[in-house]
Amino acid sequence: MIELTRRATFSASHYYWNDAWSAEMNERVFGRCANRNGHGHNYTLEVTVAGEPDAVTGFVVDLKWLKDVMEKEVVGVYDHRHLNLEVPEFARVIPTTENIAVAAWRRLEPVLNHAGGVRLSRVRVYETADIFAEYRGEP
Repeated sequence: MIELTRRATFSASHYYWNDAWSAEMNERVFGRCANRNGHGHNYTLEVTVAGEPDAVTGFVVDLKWLKDVMEKEVVGVYDHRHLNLEVPEFARVIPTTENIAVAAWRRLEPVLNHAGGVRLSRVRVYETADIFAEYRGEP
């Protein structure tokens, strides 16, 4: 079994806010990130697939195809968007790095796992060079 990882980047803005809490509670828990004007990041998305290399090509997956899937399912949807206001899955879920990783997995998994011969192994989202979240699906 080989794991292969491809990276892509996107820029998006967000804020942290829990509608069930008071403004004071949101500000206490989320600090400056509770500002509803939002702030932005240049995110890095890493998608890892697992499979056996093809006997003819030597590839686990066609890298152009994987790039196209990542673009269609995640990058094209999130790039230059205000996640809270413009991306449906974050209408009721706080777009933390952790939740972005889970949401990206849910967008990618059906396409990748039904391609045949490969399965989604990991999604990693970097908010900064020092902060990332990794999701490997449900156990």
